[in-house]
Amino acid sequence: MKTQYKINIKPFANFAKNLCFRWLSGLRLSTFLLAGTMLSAQSKISLEKAIELAKSSNIDLKIADKEIEKQILLKKTAFQPDPLQVQYQGGQFNSVDFDHNVSVQQFFPLGNVTKANRQLQEELAKLAEKRKALSSYELEKAVTLAYYQYLYGISIQKLNSELNEIYTKFLKNAELRFKTGESGNIEVISAKAKVKEIETQKEQLNYDLAIYQKQLQFFVQTDENIIPDETTSLQYPFIENKDSKAESLMTDFYQQQISVYQKEAGTFKANRTPKLGLGYFAQTINTESLFQGFTAGLQIPLFGGVNTAKAKAAQISISQSQLALDKNKIIMNLQKEELQNNFQKQQKNLNYYQNEGLQYANQIIETAQKSYANGDMSYWSYISFLNQAIDIKKQLAEATHSFNQSAIELQFPTIKNN
Repeated sequence: MKTQYKINIKPFANFAKNLCFRWLSGLRLSTFLLAGTMLSAQSKISLEKAIELAKSSNIDLKIADKEIEKQILLKKTAFQPDPLQVQYQGGQFNSVDFDHNVSVQQFFPLGNVTKANRQLQEELAKLAEKRKALSSYELEKAVTLAYYQYLYGISIQKLNSELNEIYTKFLKNAELRFKTGESGNIEVISAKAKVKEIETQKEQLNYDLAIYQKQLQFFVQTDENIIPDETTSLQYPFIENKDSKAESLMTDFYQQQISVYQKEAGTFKANRTPKLGLGYFAQTINTESLFQGFTAGLQIPLFGGVNTAKAKAAQISISQSQLALDKNKIIMNLQKEELQNNFQKQQKNLNYYQNEGLQYANQIIETAQKSYANGDMSYWSYISFLNQAIDIKKQLAEATHSFNQSAIELQFPTIKNN
């Protein structure tokens, strides 16, 4: 467990980068791949379907399934008898005659050793299931972040198209005013430069969308060229839930870890019991045969301090897991408080731009365009008002993106489990 707690709401780019390095060696996109993405057929998918597809195809979850399968299979190893001992003896051990002796012996565990081993393996299988649940939770968060990151790119792309339409219209008016002598050539040059800048940004946005698409495809881990459904609301539908799924998963994991250590301690204690040995022998005496019999004995662990120490160490591990659970509950509560405060801040900011800011921006653009076209507004005033309205719309897109990130982080708080 980490000894210091840092509450940090990471932007998606950092989150995706860290998770990519943890699951694979990283995501590498070439120019050819990006261009191919934009040209190839794309399949639209809902968030729910993306999460469902990710959970069924993600390799890490498949590895987790194999771990569960392995632990279940290991239940068959609960009964652990010693290897069969087979011994042959030949020589003058009875008389001057050369005799033969063959014996076999098998030792079996006594007491609750087999039961303790089986119970330990059952708890290990359950622990593997808890680990998979944590991985599934983390995957759902990653897919959701990637999904809304793409939608954010779509919103910026739509804003770019809107700006292109505004400045294309402005360019036509500027060219008309220049022909009629109402203004200088500077307005035309400035408008052309802005239109060209917007067109260049459009190309960059296409590449950004290709990157966002590959990030989503990386977490879903499918060969299909999927993209989010653009009809999805750009605002994440946050649902406040008093019963924290993250806290429940975290508690279940540590409590299961404690159960494993408890059964482990029981196994070490059971190994201190003696083992029963049963044997059979057959031999010749004075070269005459066949003389036979059986043997019985015990293997007594005179030096049982090893298993006693291991049992005590398992008890310490129980205490460590309980302390880790207590610490992470504190961390979770602090994290949720900060995430809640940030969510409320982003929500108020978004409410302003949705309810007032966007209306102001549209009114400014409409009024400025009419005034400039009628000659009632100077070029520089028009540009100033236009930039103000554009900035408001950009702030709306950013506010929506920040709200989505804060809402998703609050919906899926980070779980500390190592």
